[in-house]
Amino acid sequence: MTAPTGTGNPWLATPSRPVDPLARRVVAESWERAQRHRLDPERLLPQLELPEDGVDDYRREHPLSLLLPVARSLLLNDIEGSGLIVAMGDEHGRLLWVEGDSSAKRQAEDMRFVEGAGWAESRVGTSAPGTALVLDHGIQIQGEEHFNTLVKQWSCTAVPIHDPVSRRILGFLDITGDERAVGPHTLPLLEATARAMESELMVTRLRTRTRSTGARTRLTGGAAAEAAAGAAGTATLTTLGRDVAQLSDGRRTISLSARHSELMTLLSWHRRGLSAEELAQLTYGDAGAVLTLRAEMVRLRHALEALDPRLAPLSRPYRLLSPLQSDVSRVIALLDRGAHRRAIEAYTGPVLPNSTAPGIEEIRESLGTRIRESLLADASVEVLLDYASTTSGDTDRDVLMAALQMLPPRSPRRAGVVARLELLDRL
Repeated sequence: MTAPTGTGNPWLATPSRPVDPLARRVVAESWERAQRHRLDPERLLPQLELPEDGVDDYRREHPLSLLLPVARSLLLNDIEGSGLIVAMGDEHGRLLWVEGDSSAKRQAEDMRFVEGAGWAESRVGTSAPGTALVLDHGIQIQGEEHFNTLVKQWSCTAVPIHDPVSRRILGFLDITGDERAVGPHTLPLLEATARAMESELMVTRLRTRTRSTGARTRLTGGAAAEAAAGAAGTATLTTLGRDVAQLSDGRRTISLSARHSELMTLLSWHRRGLSAEELAQLTYGDAGAVLTLRAEMVRLRHALEALDPRLAPLSRPYRLLSPLQSDVSRVIALLDRGAHRRAIEAYTGPVLPNSTAPGIEEIRESLGTRIRESLLADASVEVLLDYASTTSGDTDRDVLMAALQMLPPRSPRRAGVVARLELLDRL
C-alpha cells in the first residue's frame, strides 16, 4: 500500500520532519503507553466497534452531528483530488464520518480507516485521533511515528472537540493523507475549525434554551417542572463501592433501584447498544428473559423521565442517547493517561459490589484487572503501596512483591510489607 498523492490545497505544504519515529518525546511516550497495553504493532487492524446497521442511528444522536456542516464548509471545499481525508469521531476514538478524496478513502479502507472503526490509542497505538484524545490537545503524527506498522504509510493531524460549557471531550477532528496532512498550517486550521464548531454548539444551545424559556412561561405546575428538566447539565453515573448507583443530571441526583443500577451500568459500559437478548443475558443470566427485561425497562424509563427524559434508554438496540460520564470511565481514562495515583483515589470500590448480574461481574472483573495490570506495569512504589492499603489490593501478593522489590534495601517500610506477605502466606 502506498500513501495517497495529489496536488493538494495551498494551505497543505509538505513539511520536513526527522525520520526517527521516537525523536519527539510526545511520540515516545505514546509508544510506551501502547507497549503497556501489550499491543502488537504487527497485528493492530482496528475493529469495527459500531455495527454497520447502527452507525447512522448512533451518529445522528451524537452532539457532533450538529457540527458536521461547520466541518464540511471549512475543510471539504475542493478537497477532491487532494489525497486527503477529513474524519470526525466520538470521544472513544470511533470514526463517525470519513469524507474527502475518493481515491484516498478507498486506500484507507485497507487499514480500516472507515466509519464505525475504533482508533483509540489504547487499542491501535499511536495515531493522531487516538493520541489527541489521550493528551487532550492537537497533535500531528507522521508516517513512521505511528506505532501500528499498517499505518506507517500515512500521516495525520487531529484535534479534540470540547463541550463549550463543561469542556469535556466530545470527539475529535482529523485530516489524514500523505505528508501534506501534517503541513505547518494544518494543525492551526483544525484548531480554528474546532473552535468554530464549539462556538456553533454554544449558539445552538442558547437558541434552544431561549425557546425553552419562552415555552416555560406558558406552562404551569408539573408541565413547567418537566420543561425545566430539559435544561439539565452533564449526566453522571456513580457505581463504585455502592450497592445502588447514583444518577445525576448536573443539578439533581437520584438513587436508582438495584436492578435499575445494573441496567444503567450495563448500558453505560456497552455504548454501542445491546439487543434485548444480550441485555437479558447480562442482567439475569438468561437470554430468554426478554419479557421480564422489557417490563423492567419500562419502569426504568418512567423513573428516569422524572429526572431528565433524555436519560431514558432507547431501544432496538437498547442504548443511551448520549454517553454517561461514569466513575468507571473516569478511572479508566486516568489509567490510560498514566495518572495512577489519581486513578486509585477515584477507585472507591468495586462496581456495584453486591450485584450478581453476570454483566456486572464482568465489568467489575475487567476494571479490577485493568487497574492491577496498569499498576504492576508502570506505577511508582508509593502508588503500589497506596493500592495495597485498599480493600481491593490488601490481599494482592503480586502488588506487595512488586512494591517490596522497588523499595530501597534500608527503607523502614520494607518490614511492614514483609509482615503482610508472611500473613498472606499463612492464610
